[in-house]
Amino acid sequence: MSAVLSANLPGNLPNPASDAALAAVRTTVHATAASSFATDLLAALGNQPRSISPKYFYDAPGSALFDRICELPEYYPTRTELGILQSNAAAIAQHLGPQADIVEFGAGSLLKVRVLLEALEAPARYVPLDISGEHLHAACAALRADYPGLRVEPVVADYTQAYALPARLPSAGQRVGFFPGSTLGNFTPAEALLFLQHAAQALRGGALLLGVDLVKDPALLHAAYNDAAGVTAAFNLNLLARANRELGANFVLAHFAHAAFYNAPMQRIEMHLQSRQRQQVGLCGQVFTLEEGETLHTENSYKFTRSGLHALAEQAGFQPGPVWTDAQQHFSLHCLQAPV
Repeated sequence: MSAVLSANLPGNLPNPASDAALAAVRTTVHATAASSFATDLLAALGNQPRSISPKYFYDAPGSALFDRICELPEYYPTRTELGILQSNAAAIAQHLGPQADIVEFGAGSLLKVRVLLEALEAPARYVPLDISGEHLHAACAALRADYPGLRVEPVVADYTQAYALPARLPSAGQRVGFFPGSTLGNFTPAEALLFLQHAAQALRGGALLLGVDLVKDPALLHAAYNDAAGVTAAFNLNLLARANRELGANFVLAHFAHAAFYNAPMQRIEMHLQSRQRQQVGLCGQVFTLEEGETLHTENSYKFTRSGLHALAEQAGFQPGPVWTDAQQHFSLHCLQAPV
């Protein structure tokens, strides 16, 4: 796994650090990210089967591509989850209580949290965590403009590793984690349990609002990850383009194909980059041979049943609470109570 990426950056309060100091912090974060990416990609190419964490999709171009994916007609999760949030916002807000201290894991473009912010009574603070610092800061600037009274404290961090949250506010209500988008499904079952265990400790006395995709017709799943416009393919291939940009690799993108399919026994979508021919690629002074048909496994997206998710949550120390779904039972939002 990668090294820790953690830089706590202030929100609406004046920053005592100079511009040069802040630039130095960001440079250090970017250098650490590149080092982690190089280490993990070298390990992936040197192993069989080859696989790498999907967190490396999310540089600035990758994050922008994912925002486009969320708007595609085939990609139901985003609009379905938004619909659930909008239809049940009042009930969710009542359950979470006033002056909530909100922590969003993998915040992205901050689209869904806006629905939550509108419904909550006087939220005390919003702390978004994301690995893509440039994308996060741009999104936070837009959020502050729309919510000038909200305290926003972004944290550039890899939340799959050790991370530090800002100290709790004495005047705040419960600390509420927000983890939408079925990002939990990108983890292996063991990683999902570990994430939830860490979240249960970080959110002690509070709650986690968790969005997960449900098991459904494989044809619907296949279409969602193989869109006609090719945006998901571009998103997948951007991982190699990122390696060329940041690490000086020499991947020829035309020599790789996007491959995504539903693995029914494992209840997961798998995304791969498949070599179209026998080829050699160079990375950090090393050369790797890929045979025609070999793949680099870039992402899993596990799908859940309600009972399976509840069992996992309980194993991590949470107490399952209310569940909200759409009429077709395609997606679900779970409120999980953290231990005291």
